[in-house]
Amino acid sequence: MTTPARPAPTIVDVARAAGVSKSLVSLAIRGDAGVSEATRTRILDVASELGYHSNALARGLARGRTQVVGLLVSDLANPYFADVVDGIEADAEATGLGTIIGHGRGSADVLARRLDEILDLGVDGVIVISAMLDADTLDRAAARRPVVMVGRPFAPPRRVSVVRNNDEHGAEAAVSHLLGLGHLRIAHVASSRRAAATARRASFERTMRAADLAPVVLDASDDGVARLLDLVGRPEGPTACFAGNDRIATAVLADALERALEVPGDLSVVGYDNAEVGRLMRPALTTVEQPREAMGREAMRLLRARIDGDREVAEVTLEPRLIVRASTGPAS
Repeated sequence: MTTPARPAPTIVDVARAAGVSKSLVSLAIRGDAGVSEATRTRILDVASELGYHSNALARGLARGRTQVVGLLVSDLANPYFADVVDGIEADAEATGLGTIIGHGRGSADVLARRLDEILDLGVDGVIVISAMLDADTLDRAAARRPVVMVGRPFAPPRRVSVVRNNDEHGAEAAVSHLLGLGHLRIAHVASSRRAAATARRASFERTMRAADLAPVVLDASDDGVARLLDLVGRPEGPTACFAGNDRIATAVLADALERALEVPGDLSVVGYDNAEVGRLMRPALTTVEQPREAMGREAMRLLRARIDGDREVAEVTLEPRLIVRASTGPAS
């Protein structure tokens, strides 16, 4: 015969066993002032012995707050998103907020469904770390709960604060670095057609034309890396490459090695993101570092302000920086 499961202990059980009032147990568990250290220790020991767990979510719902925020990311396998989440969670933990994460798996449709699911949980607000959702979808979500976006939208939403990287300055710094090394034939391998990638490409083209040089753009989704390396060594072929992100840049380094091309002797390479894998490559990758953790912390700061009643919609742009490593050198 199966023994019936014992009901979970309640705060009343803890108060009875400790010989104190229910309100004193509540104060002790929350860590509020007004409870002596000896009494608090005794109450917590009794709670532990009974297996009592405070239901923070239920308390939050009773107050109209859950003390939990939702995080929505496009691709957890991409180090960029993981670093932004680190910044968010560091701020959230320091301010007593919990987090839950929804993974869009690189699909705008999945992202939209995850956003609705997170909102249905009653979170206090949501940070969307993606530029895949359109402005209308974000604005509809913001009508339910405060929403902050990390990324660069094509069309800025009306109700959503945005934290983004200055992609134009980052791309300009990368190209200027290569020009300063004497490279006159520089190719750009574009990562996508999203807003941030488009801004980097446009800045690459402007910087090249300002130097009276012809910009060469290849598309990573159209065998751009292979086409780039096919041109290296030809009389009018590129001597340097600015990749739209570090994934593309590391692919260029790996494929160049397979073709017995020397980096930076035959081709200098600059990436974008400062992903950990770039530092570990040989040669180590010159790249543009986005302030990813700082972007996460700033997004959390904006979200907390919105949760507390600030109705102002803000756009915050953080500056990237060029990190020079061994994958770039003087033009031969």
